[in-house]
Amino acid sequence: MAASFRPDIQGLRALAVGGVVAYHFGLSALPGGFAGVDIFFVISGWLITTHLMGEITETGRLDLWRFYARRARRLLPAALFVILATLGLGYFILAPQEQALYSRGAMFASAYAINLWLLRWSFDYFAADALSNPFIHFWSLSVEEQFYLVWPALLLLAAWLRPGRRMAVVVIGVAGLASFAACLWLTSLSPAWAFYFSPLRAWEFAAGGLATLAPAALWQQRPWLRTAQGWLGLALIATAYLCLSEDLPFPGWYALLPVAGTVLLLLSGAGEEHNQQPAGPARRQALTPAAALSLPPLQWVGTLSYSLYLWHWPVIVYAGMLVPDLSVLQRLGCGALALALAFLTYHLIENPARRAGWLTAGARAVRFAAIPQGKPLHTFPGIALVPALALTGVGVAAAYANAHLATRNIDPAQRGIEQAAEQPSIARATDKNCLLDFHTVRPKPCTFGPADAAHTIVLFGDSHADHWSTPLVEAARRNDTKVITYLKSSCRASRLSTFNTVLKRDYTECDAWREQAIADIIRRKPRLVVISEFSIGNLTRDMPAAGRKAETARWQAGLRSTLHAFSQAGVETAVIRDTPIGDSFADSCVARALWWREAPSRCDTPRAEAANDGAAAQERAVVKSVPDTRYVDLTDRFCGPTQCHVFISGKLAFRDRHHLATAFAETLEGPLEKALF
Repeated sequence: MAASFRPDIQGLRALAVGGVVAYHFGLSALPGGFAGVDIFFVISGWLITTHLMGEITETGRLDLWRFYARRARRLLPAALFVILATLGLGYFILAPQEQALYSRGAMFASAYAINLWLLRWSFDYFAADALSNPFIHFWSLSVEEQFYLVWPALLLLAAWLRPGRRMAVVVIGVAGLASFAACLWLTSLSPAWAFYFSPLRAWEFAAGGLATLAPAALWQQRPWLRTAQGWLGLALIATAYLCLSEDLPFPGWYALLPVAGTVLLLLSGAGEEHNQQPAGPARRQALTPAAALSLPPLQWVGTLSYSLYLWHWPVIVYAGMLVPDLSVLQRLGCGALALALAFLTYHLIENPARRAGWLTAGARAVRFAAIPQGKPLHTFPGIALVPALALTGVGVAAAYANAHLATRNIDPAQRGIEQAAEQPSIARATDKNCLLDFHTVRPKPCTFGPADAAHTIVLFGDSHADHWSTPLVEAARRNDTKVITYLKSSCRASRLSTFNTVLKRDYTECDAWREQAIADIIRRKPRLVVISEFSIGNLTRDMPAAGRKAETARWQAGLRSTLHAFSQAGVETAVIRDTPIGDSFADSCVARALWWREAPSRCDTPRAEAANDGAAAQERAVVKSVPDTRYVDLTDRFCGPTQCHVFISGKLAFRDRHHLATAFAETLEGPLEKALF
């Protein structure tokens, strides 16, 4: 073991990977476990800056080829093995269209650029559909690898401007502050960019890099300060794990918790005398944070941390597809499996590749082979990267081939499921802006049907009103009626202020839009206003009983207020009961069932969980209490007495967990016409 090895850093790795695994495996006690990735970023900044600054100080230069070759030897073999194994298992578990999509993700993961691919699709790390992507966790490895490409140049720039630590502090500090400022700005404006884009995460690496340049004597001469800041660092990390959640704007200010905690722990351990031998009795009496992090269990997990991080996510993703409702015992089994795979990968692939020189052998072979008459010829050190590039090429080629094979396996039935899920409602097909985005406040009414129609109906609400536009427009046409839509994404017609999980803040744009829309609708004096919205029962289903009761009462008051506004203006209103919400994404689940040669009914959800009958009864009571208002309930079109179905009469009923598939919505024209006309 190298003399510079620090067991406390190995323990920090264990804390980091433990938090990430706990979060991904659904341990509700650690809702902020995803911040373990930020710990890894700071550790990387510390270690790489220490290594590079040491080489610059000793030699006045950097051997970049050797540096990149060592990184490749450390990271590539294990990552490539997990990518190939995940692709292979995916053939038997994922539907062909999923295989094709995620194989493209594997291509970018092999080239350490999957974070850019995720940005291209505005993929939300915390969104429910992220649970189907077995390669999404490679985003952090891509960010690290991109950091490795840029950081040496930044340190060389500092040395070129003025050798020494002071200029390095200035350059790293300026880069870190610029990155942090941009990260703060975009965390609320564009969360995906703040989360995935490596320049906006550079400040976390810079924090670790700056910590290496701090005067070590300050801590070495003050053991009490070293111990105090170490415990404070652990407390900050514990606070991040216990108090952060996916509902908070992250990274932003909240990322300072794990970053500051990690910096304090690294500085605390920098002044320790690290001994690989068991501590004596006197040493055991004074347990320091560094000593706590050096305990054998943490050392063991820290040693496996890279392989464990690679394996844990595909294990839980595939297990969740095979058994949708994993029990606690089954999740523990998945954890044990991930640990076993990490153990084997570390000992059979990761560690042998790290110790072997085969990834850098090319450079030495050229250097020693080209010595005629005792004089070395020009060497080509870049050849050291040839094996690394070859490994990357293998991953990209395998993923590309897998995507091509998956595309060929999409049969007509699979293609039909895919097309049904992608077909937009009639409102969005006419103009995608008929369903407004999160930021737009001014209403955009869209009109369907002849301008001189005898009557007018208004469709008002969120995306759950939008999916009714398809049957409503056709039913209205048959009754000499035009339809005008007032639709905004995630914005209920009920006067209820809500928290937007994408914007990570109160949805003030919704409140402003709703009031303008209500006033505009009343001015139009339509024959009927049709309202549908995402059920409060769906929103509160995972809340504690007390919180669910209070939120439901608030929603009832908001719905009553909206209905009264129309009633008092002499406008009749019809409220369509919300659709059921399934346990799984209907399109993916049915496609997998067909691939596995099983019945689509495996994707059905028990009515007690999906239909929210209790919330519907409360909604019906509010509607009955307001004059000129009626309730339309078509739930029996989706649900039987015990189950709610996702595949009905040969058609996909839902395009995800709760939005109607357009082709199936067309079949509801008759029942809707009967209810409204």
